[in-house]
Amino acid sequence: MNLKSLKSLFSNNGCNEILVKNLAPNDNSKNQVYFGGNFEIINTIPISKIETVDAGDWKRERFKASINFAWLTNEGNLSPAPRAQLILYPKYPEVRFSGFLLGSKNAPSELMTQRLAERLLFISVNNNGKILGYVAHPESELAKEFGNETDLSQNGVFKVLELPKAKNNKEILIWELNRIHNLGWINSKRLDSNKNILPCNALNCGGYTLEAELGVTPNGYSEPDFMGWEVKQFGVKRFDRIDSSVITLMTPEPTDGLYKTEGTEYFIKTYGYKDKLGRPDRLNFGGIHKVGEVHKTTNLEMKLIGFDLESGKIRNSSGRISLLDKNENETASWSFASMILHWNRKHDKACYVPSLTKTTENKKYKYGNNVILGTGTDFQLFLSQMAIGNIYYDPGIKLENISTKPKIKKRSQFRIKSKYLHNLYKKNEIINVLEV
Repeated sequence: MNLKSLKSLFSNNGCNEILVKNLAPNDNSKNQVYFGGNFEIINTIPISKIETVDAGDWKRERFKASINFAWLTNEGNLSPAPRAQLILYPKYPEVRFSGFLLGSKNAPSELMTQRLAERLLFISVNNNGKILGYVAHPESELAKEFGNETDLSQNGVFKVLELPKAKNNKEILIWELNRIHNLGWINSKRLDSNKNILPCNALNCGGYTLEAELGVTPNGYSEPDFMGWEVKQFGVKRFDRIDSSVITLMTPEPTDGLYKTEGTEYFIKTYGYKDKLGRPDRLNFGGIHKVGEVHKTTNLEMKLIGFDLESGKIRNSSGRISLLDKNENETASWSFASMILHWNRKHDKACYVPSLTKTTENKKYKYGNNVILGTGTDFQLFLSQMAIGNIYYDPGIKLENISTKPKIKKRSQFRIKSKYLHNLYKKNEIINVLEV
């Protein structure tokens, strides 16, 4: 196997780039393979589910993240490793790769069971979210060829080897946003699941209209919108004031608490309030809830359980974002495990696009030329911003027709002001799409 052949194998399997790690002696099946000193790698390597493991001893608490992994053989075949997983240790924090040999018939067991320095691990993700791996001996032709590679970019502990046919998705996104900006006012619209264009009259049609122009159908799953980028629209009054708006980051439903165990209707009837506009037969639950503050209307306080602000680290794998009442009852909560799964994968590369709204006739939107790009995130950055109040819970939950046919609308929003976005990403840019 040489470097050219290996690149062809990865390309033929739908990959765009390869991550390469120089393995230390401790990087083996017994000690696990070190993947980095934060959780950032799960932005790149997709995880299918994540669970908490509480061993009683806090030093051993961890998250286990399942991945769809297979080894590439020299013949180009795939040898699935059904028990491969990433282990996230919140104490340090760090991520390790384990289970990669178990149940895999043609896994590189000889290389991955020994303490041999300078082995090379090649990892890549294909277009379907499958992770492919290959290991080279330090004295192999492949390893020597890779050693001559220069000017490689870095992704944590990995060097990044670009594949010849890889597209520059960032350039394509910027080109599309340039085109959309030059369209001027665009009629409000949305796409259905079959990509048919439909009129849109809801409050959040600015996002739907932008997605429709990009050919993105509305989705509620935790994957980026456009060619690996999460694209979010936010309303502004002027295009030169893009730091003064409120942006909804994500809308995950609670994973526990009375909201989950007793149901949303019970939650609203217990902690909600009569509609402030006087609309009859209706209860609402809303308002800005910040960590450490008791909300004046709902009388609930939001807390971060298992997160240490001073170090900026998760200290408890069973940690959660929790809404507590005056009796310390957990009314609603979001586990860190569920939020990590949503945040890191969907927000690793995010683009925030300002828009103006015109409602004099049919609703129309115009999209600005200065867009905000953020790359490289970590859920612990999200929690740090939440701990100091920059991110807050601002739900829009309501129960209508209470006495006849109760109808519930759910919307659990976590929001931030645009001027604080830069705190969520390792790299931040404001790009004028007209100049690129």
